[in-house]
Amino acid sequence: MLGFLFLSLRILATLALFLFLGWAFRLLWLDLKAQASPIAMRIPELVLIPRDETAHERFSPASAEVVIGRDPACDMHLNDQTISGQHARLVYRLSQWWVEDLQSTNGTYLNQLAVSHPVVLTNGDELRFGQVTFQVSNSAGTV
Repeated sequence: MLGFLFLSLRILATLALFLFLGWAFRLLWLDLKAQASPIAMRIPELVLIPRDETAHERFSPASAEVVIGRDPACDMHLNDQTISGQHARLVYRLSQWWVEDLQSTNGTYLNQLAVSHPVVLTNGDELRFGQVTFQVSNSAGTV
């Protein structure tokens, strides 16, 4: 009789362990699925407003990575002699917009400081590619 009781307890403990493992794996699967969905990555609006009276227009990136340059294949094409073919890159990562210089000839400047490594953009920053200057803005007041 005692042997039957121990066997029943072992079977119940084994079932409880498998139920717990199944529940844990299901939660992990659902979490991974939620993080991989496009809804999880909402890119906030970023607007680059030209500061000087040039032919450049306002620009709003449509994707999480934008290459800026004089090359017509760039996402943000700037037709100015002080702009390199692929001058700089805007990247949305870690819930922030970043700017990085792509070893351009005339440099990328954020608030009059040369950009030598990726830097976070904030609302109201002045961003200059060569001699073309933009103000960073968005409708929410934060970047």
